[in-house]
Amino acid sequence: MRLLSFNSFLKDISAQASPPNSPKSHLHSQSALNNTTTKKNENNTETIQEQQKLHKDFSSSQSLVIMSNNPVRVQEDQKAKTSKRYMFLLVINYLFLFAGSLSSSLLSKFYFNHHGSSRWVSTWVQSAGFPLLIFPIYLPFYVLKCTDRRPFSDFTPRILILSILIGLMLGLNNLLFSWGNSYLPVSTSSLLLSSQLVFNLILSVIIVKQKITFQNLNCVVLLTLSSVLLALGSSHDKPQGLTRAKYFVGFFSTIGAGLLFALYLPIMEKIYKWIYCYEMVMEMQLVMEIAATALATAGMASDGGFSEMKRESQVKFDKGPEIYWVTVFANVVTWQLCFMGTAGMVFLTSSLTGGICMTALLAMNVLGGVLVYGDEFGGVKARVKNK
Repeated sequence: MRLLSFNSFLKDISAQASPPNSPKSHLHSQSALNNTTTKKNENNTETIQEQQKLHKDFSSSQSLVIMSNNPVRVQEDQKAKTSKRYMFLLVINYLFLFAGSLSSSLLSKFYFNHHGSSRWVSTWVQSAGFPLLIFPIYLPFYVLKCTDRRPFSDFTPRILILSILIGLMLGLNNLLFSWGNSYLPVSTSSLLLSSQLVFNLILSVIIVKQKITFQNLNCVVLLTLSSVLLALGSSHDKPQGLTRAKYFVGFFSTIGAGLLFALYLPIMEKIYKWIYCYEMVMEMQLVMEIAATALATAGMASDGGFSEMKRESQVKFDKGPEIYWVTVFANVVTWQLCFMGTAGMVFLTSSLTGGICMTALLAMNVLGGVLVYGDEFGGVKARVKNK
């Protein structure tokens, strides 16, 4: 409720103080009435202007008002490019994505190259690093004191259910990736995973109404042709002892992993439209990784995976138990960095931009496979990457 200005208040007092029978009392009363009417009109105009300003601020997504039983509090939308933390978060998450994508790909292949054979172990390590997410969730509030929002304070049952379902989908994606990576060279697997951008564009159009441009369509055509050429001309690229049938199992498993991950990206973009802070993104990521880990753990338990890990480290893995457990632990950390970076990029930009960034980094994975493991990079592969 608005208060009258101090001058208007004095005029009202002086009007009331005039004697009732005074010849000036009528004049004072009429003047006060006119002033009051004028003031109300001014107040109405100011109210309309303020409502328009609030609507404009809300539409520009500079801040979000959170309604609850507590007093109304305004939170900065960290997706807004004017946010103080936007550029810092963007750089950090891209570095996480870069380091995690390259390292996890090479470490997964290192595991299989040295006679690690459990695909459930390879699946499990992709999500088992979820405890690392506790740091970006709890540090900002309890240690850094850079936010007033308590962890999980805005985490609704609907978001919880969505996070669990998407986490189970990620668990299946991780399993398909492990199957593909166990059979295919790193360079071949990376090139096949680049086809996820094709699916990403199509699903982004359907789910988040992404506009199709000539550049987007050009990427779709080139990547589709690249994958087809790679499939037709890669029989010479099979590792020794691997049958053609198993090679194509790995091929289609990798394509399936790309399809599921391409579905994951626009779904998360749609959900992130209702989320205003990076901490909440990490909270969702924590629940998703727990669900994916539960799926992988169930698979390992049913297939004797945990006892297999101990036997594998002592008997099968040719680098010894110490290197085995270092490899497993490093896989856990690097995969978590990769998923953190992916979620952050989608939150801060879009699912298509995140997909493009990951596809661009796959070139580094191909180069890493050539330099570290001596993967072949001639013929079809070279022509594919030159495109």
